[in-house]
Amino acid sequence: MRVFVTGASGHIGSALLPELLEAGHEAVGLVRSDASEAVVVGAGARAHRGTIADPEGFAGAVAAADGVIHLAFDHEAMRAGDAAGAIATDARVMEMYARVLAGTGKPLVAASGTLILAGLGRTGTEDDAPALEGMPDRESPVMALADRGVRVSAVRLPPTVHSSLDRHGFIPALIGIAREAGASGYVGDGANRWPAGHTRDVARLFRLALEKAPAGARLHAAGDLGIPFREIAEAIGKNLGVPAVSVAPEEADARFGFLGPIVRMDNPVSTARTRELLGWEPSRPGLIDDLNQGHYFAA
Repeated sequence: MRVFVTGASGHIGSALLPELLEAGHEAVGLVRSDASEAVVVGAGARAHRGTIADPEGFAGAVAAADGVIHLAFDHEAMRAGDAAGAIATDARVMEMYARVLAGTGKPLVAASGTLILAGLGRTGTEDDAPALEGMPDRESPVMALADRGVRVSAVRLPPTVHSSLDRHGFIPALIGIAREAGASGYVGDGANRWPAGHTRDVARLFRLALEKAPAGARLHAAGDLGIPFREIAEAIGKNLGVPAVSVAPEEADARFGFLGPIVRMDNPVSTARTRELLGWEPSRPGLIDDLNQGHYFAA
């Protein structure tokens, strides 16, 4: 099928394009710069110039596609603290998808996040709806399209999607903070858990969801279901040659910046339903093994 991909030149997109092409699909990627276009064309896909800030600029490409994978998000606004603005931009894209794809039965696979389940006090399953009050929710508008005749599904990404392709995610940020501080921190006893997924495994899940996920499916893209954050901090410290230290909860925001509220979240998840629906089995290294391969720490 012809697949239109937003965020095609990004971290996950750069792994997804070859995944789609190797499976026999055509791919068209949304790009906003010459550099992004070079990545997409270099992967063997076609490029369509545009930006998620102007959904009408790529509505025609969406209409011409047999399916859509929506990875793009206004991360710059999120890092600047404008979560509401980022969500509003995404909502406008969803409005365009609703109009263009309604009644077609075409697949739309959109990225969401497992952190919307943090605070449940238990392992979060694919059947759980967003639970964390105040957490930006880009998933609910996506899932509403199932009632509009779109075969929509949401892939919930863990807080870290890791591999040598990861340049700007939470792990590089944590490494940078640890380098500057001379110690790798965790909050309190560091027992709170983060799930994690390897980029290649995540890309394969998006492809499988495109091909066969039923309408309304929520999927969890985690290979590691819940690593104690202290273990992540210790692996970062070991590879940097600095100690891992406990940070008091009241000092977390000052120490970790925009990651302050996130590094203390407990977010264990299940992937049982995802595996059952799609036959997806993660096969790549887990986060700790990936950290110990050293590529995150190369100069």
